[in-house]
Amino acid sequence: MEKPKPLFERVNKSPSVVSFERGKIPPQALDLEEVVLGAMMIDKKGVDAVIDILHPYAFYKEAHQFVFEAIVKLFENTEPIDLLTVSSKLKSEGRLDKVGGDYYLVQLTQKVSSSAHIEYHARIILQKYIQRSLIKISTEIIEDSYDETQDVFDLLDTAESKLYDVTQGNIKKSTETAQSLVIQAKKKIEEISNKDGLSGVPSGFSDVDKLTSGWQPSDLVIIAARPGMGKTALTLSMARNMAVAKNIPVAFFSLEMSSIQLITRLISSETGLSSEKLRTGNLEKFEWEQLNVKVSSLENAPLYIDDTPSLSIFDLRAKARRLSSQYGIKLIVIDYLQLMTAGGSNKNGNREQEISTISRNLKALAKELNVPVIALSQLSRAVETRGGSKRPILSDLRESGAIEQDADIVSFIYRPEYYKIDEWDDEERTPSTGQAEFIVAKHRNGGLSNIRLKFISNLGKFENIDNFDSPFEYQSKINQESPKINPDQAFESGTYRAEDGEDIPF
Repeated sequence: MEKPKPLFERVNKSPSVVSFERGKIPPQALDLEEVVLGAMMIDKKGVDAVIDILHPYAFYKEAHQFVFEAIVKLFENTEPIDLLTVSSKLKSEGRLDKVGGDYYLVQLTQKVSSSAHIEYHARIILQKYIQRSLIKISTEIIEDSYDETQDVFDLLDTAESKLYDVTQGNIKKSTETAQSLVIQAKKKIEEISNKDGLSGVPSGFSDVDKLTSGWQPSDLVIIAARPGMGKTALTLSMARNMAVAKNIPVAFFSLEMSSIQLITRLISSETGLSSEKLRTGNLEKFEWEQLNVKVSSLENAPLYIDDTPSLSIFDLRAKARRLSSQYGIKLIVIDYLQLMTAGGSNKNGNREQEISTISRNLKALAKELNVPVIALSQLSRAVETRGGSKRPILSDLRESGAIEQDADIVSFIYRPEYYKIDEWDDEERTPSTGQAEFIVAKHRNGGLSNIRLKFISNLGKFENIDNFDSPFEYQSKINQESPKINPDQAFESGTYRAEDGEDIPF
């Protein structure tokens, strides 16, 4: 794949072409440009300090761009950098006269006596360049907005892309010493010890959290399974555990189901009322009361659902950035990857290239926002036709090996019950009814494991396998199997009172 061009080749390539409002001067710092270039020619430390901060088009004056380019070329070739070598380099390129000759270079070196504060000066120059870039982008957006032939959604994409380029192209991480990194690492270890050993976002499933230490910031997690295996149910259960139980902000992008369908599933999970009852609205009086009481915790949860269909990867990144800045989201869920589009220039590529672009951008999004991104994925039909065990393997990932390559964790969901198998294939041949396996097949920073979870089909939720009949599951059984509940006394002291006098907690 062709390496993307640097920001200064994509944005504001030449200040002279920028159209500014009459009477206004573009942001600039010519005196600081002269000081920085002079310091670079008299002190090698000055070159080392700013060579990775600035680029040629950060300079407003074209002559200064030429001088900086000459210095960069000398630096890349490990040649000495001083007044004479820079002059010689400019002369060999036919640019010496364009910058004002040797006399101008001498003037630059006389404006400064050392490279002190050069990094501070360089960052001011960069700030002025960013201001000019924003002015240029804004001008282009205004001009394009008046063009009736422009597609408004393409215009939005282009505007977001240009602004994002300015942001990404000018944020550079500095190198840190081992001492400062050790101090940071020790502080993080102390914080982890105070959070029950979890360094990431807890999933709410104890064995999964033990293996992963929680979903880690900047990780791309793939959860794959065949249709109907419970991908959405699992991630909704995780989202509920985080947003409702831990008050952790979660963004859920659903490309398959509507937001109302998703929230109805969560209501079923939270209240213990079956999805069928909620879908038909056939509720008893005490069940309406139960719905109103139990749904309050869900109403106040920091869960943000977006059900935009055929979402492009670029739109997703734009929406995720806004959610991150507005609500401080700590986890992103995408349901599911194959329903996304690459958008932009990738529209004419084949599907495998498109999925590769999407997965690569999802990993970039996780790193940019420093949050875990969980993307659901479909599996190929090969798992259905395979004889013997139906457990998925990495080669079953659909459409692109890039998914496996980009992901930090690749996991699968396997329910024997889905294939009419009523027992596990272990030595004890234990029953598999109402159970599932969360298979971690790739873990870049940890071990692999097959973790069993409880699956409650009528509520569409997953729980820890060691959770014996939870109040919600027990109450659900009561709803289905024991119609002899007195509705008039249903909400006495948080219990159902059956006709035989037994108080049943919910």
